[in-house]
Amino acid sequence: MAANNRRMSGKKGAQVGSGGKRRRGLEGKGPTPPAEMRKGHAKQRAAQAKARRSQGRPQQRRGGGRSASELVVGRNPVVEALREGVPASTLYVQQFIDNDERVREALQLAAERGGINLMEAPRPELDRMTNGLNHQGLVLQVPPYEYAHPSDLADAAFDEGEDPLIVALDGVTDPRNLGAVVRSVSAFGGHGVVVPERRAAGMTAGAWKTSAGTAARTPVARATNLTRALEAYQKAGIVVVGLAADGEVELGELEALDGPVVIVVGSEGKGLSRLVGETCDFRVRIPMPGGAESLNAGVAAGIVLYEAARRRA
Repeated sequence: MAANNRRMSGKKGAQVGSGGKRRRGLEGKGPTPPAEMRKGHAKQRAAQAKARRSQGRPQQRRGGGRSASELVVGRNPVVEALREGVPASTLYVQQFIDNDERVREALQLAAERGGINLMEAPRPELDRMTNGLNHQGLVLQVPPYEYAHPSDLADAAFDEGEDPLIVALDGVTDPRNLGAVVRSVSAFGGHGVVVPERRAAGMTAGAWKTSAGTAARTPVARATNLTRALEAYQKAGIVVVGLAADGEVELGELEALDGPVVIVVGSEGKGLSRLVGETCDFRVRIPMPGGAESLNAGVAAGIVLYEAARRRA
């Protein structure tokens, strides 16, 4: 009876010569789809960005967080910050202050710019705000800086149909160097600057002053992990170029500057960190016939950005 049940069952055994697999398992999956249809492929991302532009929908930006607010203390620093267009929310003026030329200029500049609150405060309150620094009766509050996300810089360039030109700073701690790099990026048509979240200069009042106002139109992004940010750029089809005194390629021989590129600049003393240096697609040296051992970040970035702009012109 058991034998009859087996013969009457509708189940089929394995096909002869199938290696134990069913017929459906042996069927092919068809030709490889084009790059635009492959999930995660750079061409698919480009096609999706193009579709978003055609539909007129703004692309979502994730943002890179905000810095803490900052105080500029003292008569000369406050006047210089206002002259250079450093963002400011409030100007604190000490009660019964000696109204000299610098105080009058600070009040005039704040009034001309508009949007800056003028607050009169007693000296003990200003002492408390500044932790006892010599504020000379003037304190300027700089609002938190809104950092972009590293991917925002590349996305904005692709959305405009341009090859990204980005500078990343590795271990640069002087805000004046950051400001100088922002200024060079703006001058040579770059799309922004990336800084690490830790152990690096941020967009302070000093960086704003050195940028000579260009920070208002050149975004600065902050990366939680610079190495991972560079790897994400590589996955998006962007070449990562690190500047190093012992680089294998000379700047004039680097063809990658013609296309999408991230230029990584290290600190003047230590250069690129080990992990960042290993992540770079190329390590490039700037020829220096004069024999200087190194250049500061602002100068080095300016030289490479000029070369990139010259080739793209």
